[in-house]
Amino acid sequence: MKVLHLISGGDSGGAKTHVFSLLGELKNQIDVKIVCLTAGVFYQEILDKDIPVELFLQKHRYDLRVIKKLMALIKNEGYEILHAHGARANFVASILKRFVKIPVVTTVHSDYLLDFEGNIYRKVVYTGLNVVALKSLDYYIGVSNSFRDMLVSRGFPKDKVFTVYNGIDFDEQITYGTREQFLSSMNLKVNPDELLVGIIGRFDKVKGHEIFIKAAAEVVKHVSNVKFILAGDGPEKEHLKQLATQLGIHDKVIFAGFVDKIYDFIEAIDINTLTSYSESFPYVLLEGARLKKPTVSSAVGGIPDLITDGENGFLFEPGNYHELAEKLIQLIHHKELRNRFGEKLYERASSNFSNKNLARSHVNIYQQILQRQKEQNIENDVVISGYYGFKNSGDDAILMAIVNNLRTLKPDIRISVLSMNPKETRRIYGVDSINRFNFFAIYKLLKNSKLFINGGGSLLQDITSTRSLMYYLGTIRLALKLNKKVMIYANGIGPIHKKKNEKAVRDVVNQVDLITLREEASFHEIKRLKIDKPPVLVTADPALTLQPVDEIRIQEIFRQEGIPTGKPIVCVSIRSWKKKSQYSEVIAKMCDYIIEKYGADILFIPMHFPRDIWMIHSIVSKMKEKPYVLKGKYSVDELLGVIKKCDLMIGMRLHALIYAATLGVPMIGLAYEAKVQAFLNYIGQITAGDITNIKFEHLCRVIDDVWPRRQEIALQLQEIIHELKEKAMENARLAVKLLEDSIN
Repeated sequence: MKVLHLISGGDSGGAKTHVFSLLGELKNQIDVKIVCLTAGVFYQEILDKDIPVELFLQKHRYDLRVIKKLMALIKNEGYEILHAHGARANFVASILKRFVKIPVVTTVHSDYLLDFEGNIYRKVVYTGLNVVALKSLDYYIGVSNSFRDMLVSRGFPKDKVFTVYNGIDFDEQITYGTREQFLSSMNLKVNPDELLVGIIGRFDKVKGHEIFIKAAAEVVKHVSNVKFILAGDGPEKEHLKQLATQLGIHDKVIFAGFVDKIYDFIEAIDINTLTSYSESFPYVLLEGARLKKPTVSSAVGGIPDLITDGENGFLFEPGNYHELAEKLIQLIHHKELRNRFGEKLYERASSNFSNKNLARSHVNIYQQILQRQKEQNIENDVVISGYYGFKNSGDDAILMAIVNNLRTLKPDIRISVLSMNPKETRRIYGVDSINRFNFFAIYKLLKNSKLFINGGGSLLQDITSTRSLMYYLGTIRLALKLNKKVMIYANGIGPIHKKKNEKAVRDVVNQVDLITLREEASFHEIKRLKIDKPPVLVTADPALTLQPVDEIRIQEIFRQEGIPTGKPIVCVSIRSWKKKSQYSEVIAKMCDYIIEKYGADILFIPMHFPRDIWMIHSIVSKMKEKPYVLKGKYSVDELLGVIKKCDLMIGMRLHALIYAATLGVPMIGLAYEAKVQAFLNYIGQITAGDITNIKFEHLCRVIDDVWPRRQEIALQLQEIIHELKEKAMENARLAVKLLEDSIN
């Protein structure tokens, strides 16, 4: 394996240490070389190391004459992967990749949106260029899980973002002087009995040095034998000096300037500190760990993966200098705690964050990338079509469940989804996705696939529109024409009212390979339509297999939304439908009735943004009492977590009822389409009738019947849902078997 690395050559700090550590070990496992674009500090220092390096000097950032040199190097020496580090290298790599047919990966060492803070021109121009360049590259490595999550949240494809952690060589022999030698070399005076609290890093706002100084001012109110020393330089230096003077602690704060011998500085201090607002996984903490220095750090980036608060160090909330001061005082007063933290931190770091682990992780990533490149021209496994990318939680749940269930049974399955919002679908589900109306792309995708899935939901019906029905039949027909296996996956079929639509459905669906249905009513509709050629099985909705987020996240959502948990909670899921002005008044009165009679809180849960919000506001405006409305746009598992806290679900939206059923939450259905009634019949639960003819008195009687039986109903649901979850997984088993049959 041959990998070419590319870097500006002027890098310092964590990025420099990362690449030195990586290449120093990687060269023992694969064939690597690094090209520098400037003769800066990185290039000067790497010349003293046993690492293959070349200098392709750029006169300025936009000097692209290096492209031809890099093309020739890649071709002549047979490099298989290009690995970029930093904004300048990303920019060059983004242009180079148009001319070379090898994958390009970049390591994101920091939050690229914050890299050029403090300089408006550089921030606007360089950050803008880097964002464009990053988006064009093939793969990404974040140096912590939090950085991986950051990249995914910003639209980078989930399946193309990897995580590694920084590492250093814990076996390497290092030399450093004593505390006295360091202080003498820097002309610094510190009394022997004074403790030194230190921080290392460039003086940029993002590093939070003002928090360090403000905390120092708090500490010296309680401790006299302590001084605070800052190693580094940068644009914030004068501001920080003025702050120390303003706080009256200029005699307690030492500005040591730039320190090139990091271990000399670390050996001299008693407590290592980091106060950044944003970090990936800083080397300074590993370097401190190597010398067993007790550490207090802001809980940002991947730092909590190294430091467990109170176990092998202290963490504090970013920006909270009061908390930092409190934890520094504890360490200053307790020498045995400092020693214990230092030992524990060394144990964690040396076991999990060595340069050998760093190199092994990269080799594994490179192997995955090369394997994917080989598979690019191989057939796609599955194409899924459905009502995806429309910000509807119910359909989001279906897609999430189908993808999760297929991957559970076949982890390496290659999935593509037809979506209204391919970018979002790629980001959330880690699948390939194309626009559902790009028919040329759909044709090409289907041609190179094995199985077409007409995804769950009520897709084959004309109550919404004939146009929608024709779309889904058209995609099925195209897949059949291309001789692909076709599965109708856990669908709700019908209602279909028009005779010509019945014939169209019958003609197309009779040609598919397999049909699974989510409830008995759809089976009767299939029979009515005289669809009798493919095998037909009644299973269950895929969403029944989903799980809610953990309890901590659920509590956090309730705090964010200002929803109390001391009273019973009745969740209400409502949507706009025919005669909405009539039933909105009934629902408003119903909510007031529940609040007054049962002392419960009402929580409206929108399942489709923004449509449901408009309807909810209409109902709330008619109420006498104050309900709660879930305002945030939450993921499927987060909505499941919210509903888990409910004592009763009253819902129009089918998947609000399915979520409740999955969690054993008692429910009352408000039927607006046959699918709602069909599902409730399937699981033996109550509907209050057709929403367009609903009567307040009848609705109250149903609520009064269900309310005292909530525990009994919950137990019934638990028994029923266990069986239905097995049936829901059967959809995926049958799909995987159909896929394997298409290969054999």
